[in-house]
Amino acid sequence: MLKVVNLTKRFGGLVAVNGVDFDVEQGEVVGLLGPNGSGKSTVMNLISGALPRTLGEIDFDGQRIDGKPPHRIAKLGLSRTFQLVRLTPSLKIRDNVILPLAFGAFPVFGSEAVKRADAALEQVGLAGRGDGPVQDLNYIDQKRLELARAIVTNPKMLLLDEWMAGLNPTELRTAMDLIAGLRDSGMTILLVEHIMEAVRALCPRCIVMSAGTKIADGPTETVLADADVIEAYLGKAHV
Repeated sequence: MLKVVNLTKRFGGLVAVNGVDFDVEQGEVVGLLGPNGSGKSTVMNLISGALPRTLGEIDFDGQRIDGKPPHRIAKLGLSRTFQLVRLTPSLKIRDNVILPLAFGAFPVFGSEAVKRADAALEQVGLAGRGDGPVQDLNYIDQKRLELARAIVTNPKMLLLDEWMAGLNPTELRTAMDLIAGLRDSGMTILLVEHIMEAVRALCPRCIVMSAGTKIADGPTETVLADADVIEAYLGKAHV
């Protein structure tokens, strides 16, 4: 589904992503891990087209996508969320979900768009709230709305960038159940996450980055026990 080869991003003299390679197969749920500043979100931005790559190749569903703008990549069936929730406060809750439908692989408008948006809101736990203002939503419900916007186009692959960050334990369990439901439906997911409980529950496989470089890739429990991964997170004294 996704193939990344020698992916590199430089910001002036800073190499944020350095020659990263990995594949994600259709139907996989893969965790992209690493300490703060390791380059994880930059990788997500490169894949989704939010940033141009310096070097390397990104192939999605048989097509090369590096160099394409985000809206073109979205039309191919790649959807994402962001570290900071990005909603449109001037629109009602339902209209926030309708908006992406104009940019999906098969654009939808009118009554069908309303139907699809309401179905996505119900799927994430916001049934019956489509006519309300975004300002009425608490933090977990803002997260739900962002997820509804990401899945309403029925993407082939979903990128989740710390979507569960900032949730309390009860909200976290709800969020994990939502992602598990998407996983069980067969959706391919690449997620950046720091919450190990969620990673262990949702991701059979993990990729770990440190200082812009991939340092591990494999079964989650094996990767989390790797000495290089422990050192990257905790320092040499804990290895």
